[in-house]
Amino acid sequence: MITTLLVANRGEIACRIFRTCRALGITGAAVYSDADADALHVREADLAVRLPGAAPSDTYLRGDLLVAAALAAGADAVHPGYGFLSENAAFAAAVQDAGLRWVGPPVKAIELMASKTRAKELMGAAGVPLLAPLDTGSVTAADLPLLLKAASGGGGRGMRVVRELGSLEAELTAASAEAAAAFGDGEVFAEPYVERGRHVEVQVMADGHGTVWALGTRDCSLQRRHQKVIEEAPAPGLDDAVRARLHESAVAAARAVGYAGAGTVEFLLSAEGRPYFLEMNTRLQVEHPVTEAVFGLDLVALQLRIAEGEPLPAAGPPQPEGHAVEARLYAEDPARDWRPQTGALLTLTVPEEPGLRLDTGYTGGDTIGVHYDPMLAKVIAHAPTRTEAVRLLARALERARVHGPVTNRDLLVRSLRHPDFVAGRVDTGFYDRHLADLTAPADGDRARAALAALAAALADAVRHRSAAAPAAHVPAPAASVPGPVRFGAWRNVTSQPQTKRYRSEPDGAEHTVAYRTTRGGPVPYDAPGIRVLAARPDRVTLETDGVTRHFDIAVHRDRVYVDGATGSYTFTALPRFTDPSAQSEPGSLLAPMPGTVVRLADGLAQGAAVEAGQPLIWLEAMKMEHRILAPATGTLTALHAAPGRQVEVGALLAVVTEPAAPEENV
Repeated sequence: MITTLLVANRGEIACRIFRTCRALGITGAAVYSDADADALHVREADLAVRLPGAAPSDTYLRGDLLVAAALAAGADAVHPGYGFLSENAAFAAAVQDAGLRWVGPPVKAIELMASKTRAKELMGAAGVPLLAPLDTGSVTAADLPLLLKAASGGGGRGMRVVRELGSLEAELTAASAEAAAAFGDGEVFAEPYVERGRHVEVQVMADGHGTVWALGTRDCSLQRRHQKVIEEAPAPGLDDAVRARLHESAVAAARAVGYAGAGTVEFLLSAEGRPYFLEMNTRLQVEHPVTEAVFGLDLVALQLRIAEGEPLPAAGPPQPEGHAVEARLYAEDPARDWRPQTGALLTLTVPEEPGLRLDTGYTGGDTIGVHYDPMLAKVIAHAPTRTEAVRLLARALERARVHGPVTNRDLLVRSLRHPDFVAGRVDTGFYDRHLADLTAPADGDRARAALAALAAALADAVRHRSAAAPAAHVPAPAASVPGPVRFGAWRNVTSQPQTKRYRSEPDGAEHTVAYRTTRGGPVPYDAPGIRVLAARPDRVTLETDGVTRHFDIAVHRDRVYVDGATGSYTFTALPRFTDPSAQSEPGSLLAPMPGTVVRLADGLAQGAAVEAGQPLIWLEAMKMEHRILAPATGTLTALHAAPGRQVEVGALLAVVTEPAAPEENV
C-alpha cells in the first residue's frame, strides 16, 4: 500500500495528483527548483524537497536528485506526471532499483515505445495501421509534403513540415538540433504529411492481470506548433466502424508491449477516415480530464491502485456520458508568433459553475518565469451534449479574470465559437487557415474597447476624488471636489473636460477619453447615448443606448484591467504627452522575451551581409525555440548575442544597417 507519494514534477499536474492523494489519504511530497520555491504545488504538498538550481536540466530532469528526494521524504512511490522524465525508462528503473514503486508502465514498455521508429516497427507487426516511412536521402517532389519528427520525445519538439525539396536539408538540420537539445537524441525520421488530418487518440488503462480498457476517443486537432490547445472527448463525427478500429488498435498496441497503467495511443485520421498510428505516450496526458469527465473516473486514482497491484474492476469501465472540452490557457501572444509571456500573474479566477473544472499550478500573486512551459491552467467543461459543453467553456473563459501577462484567452473563446469548430469540422491545419482572422480585430471591438477605456477613466476619476477628499472628521467644504491642480504654466480646471489616454494591450491601439467632474461625480464628455448609473474605483455601471453594462476595474501600477460581461481589456495608462526619446535605433534586434541564445546562423559575425527575413539568432524560452529574423537587407554592424548567453526582454542582440540610398545627381 502506498502511504507517501513523491510527485517528480511541478505545476498543474503536481497539484492535480496531490488532489487525488488527499482523497485517498496518501501523503503528497513535492520537489521544487529554486525558481519554484513559492509555487502552488509546493504550497499544496504535505512535504517538499528542494532541488538546487532553476533550469530543468539541473532540477526536474535529474533522476538521481529525484530518487534521493523521494528517499529523503520517506516516500514509498514516485509518480512522474507528464513531461520531464515521465517517459524515461532509465529513471523508472532507478526508482525501482531504490526500492520504490513506480506509478507508470513497466520499464520494458517504456523502452519499446521510447523511439518512434522502433515503436512503428512493433506496431506494424501487431497489425496497427501505419504511414509508410520515407528515406530522406531519396525523397522526390512526389513525396511532398512530408513531416520530419524526432524519434524520441514529443510535444512538437523536433517537428517540421517540408513542402519544398530545397528546404529539406536545412529543416533536417534544425529538427535534429532541436531534438538533440530537448531529448538528448538528434535522430529524426520522415513520413508523409497528411493534409487536413485529425489528431485522434484513445485513452487506455491496463492492469498487471491482463485487463486493458479502451476509455473512448479524444480529438486534439487544434494545435499550435504541433502542441495541443483544445481537446475534447469523445472525438466528434466518428462512425461506429472507425471508432471500433481505433479502440481495437489501441488495445492491440498496449498488449503488444505488455502495458500496465495509464497510456495514450495517438492516431492521425485522414480526411477519408483512415487511422494511422502516430505514437504511444506511456504516461498520463495533459488532456486526461476530458476522459475523466465523460467516464466519471479518477485516472490518477486508477494509476495508484494499479501500482499497488490491484486489478481493474471486472465489470469493465463505466458507460460514457455527455461531452467534455478542455482549453489550455497559455501565457503567450498568438498574434505575435505565439510569443511566451512572463511576469506577475496578478489575478486568475474562473467562474465556479456546475460542469466546470479548473486545473492549474498558479494563483493570483504567483510569477510566471522563463524556465518552464507557459501553460497557466486547463479549463474543462462537461455537459450532456457537445454544443452545450462548447458553449459553457467559451462563456467561462470569457468571464474569467486573468490579470497579468498576455494570454491566449481571447483566441480560445473565438476558436470555440468559430463556425468550423462548432460544426465539428476540425483538423490540424485549423490555425494555419484561421489564425489571422481569429487574432484580427472583430467588428465592434474598437467601440467595445473604447467603452471599457471610458469605464477605466471614470473609475480613476472617482479614485482620485476620494483620495483628495478631506478626512471624515474635518468639515468638508460645500464643494467637495478638489480644486484645480496647477503644473507650472499648465492648469487643469475641474469644471472643464479632463482627458485620459490609454494604450490597449497587446494590440497597441490608443484611446483618449474625455470626461467632466461634477458635484455628482465624473460624467462622459461629448458622448451621446452614454449615461453613468454608478461609479466606484473598482466598478462602473454605464447605460449605452438603453442597455446597462457593468465593468469591474482593477489597477496595478500603470496597468488597468477592465472585465465586462462580453470581454476583458487591458490598458496601459499613458502620460498626457509622449516621450520622443522612447525610440530604438533602426535595425535593432531586441530580445522579445527573456531566454537563452541557443545558436546563431552559420557564419554570422559583425560585417556579414544579411537578407531581410533571414533567421539570424535562435532564442529558447519556456521550452520553445524562437527565431530572430533580419529586419532588412543590409550589413550586421553589431552582434551581442552568443550561444549560451541568457538575455532579458528588450536586450539588444544585434544591429542590421541598411545600405545608404545612392545620392541623386543634381
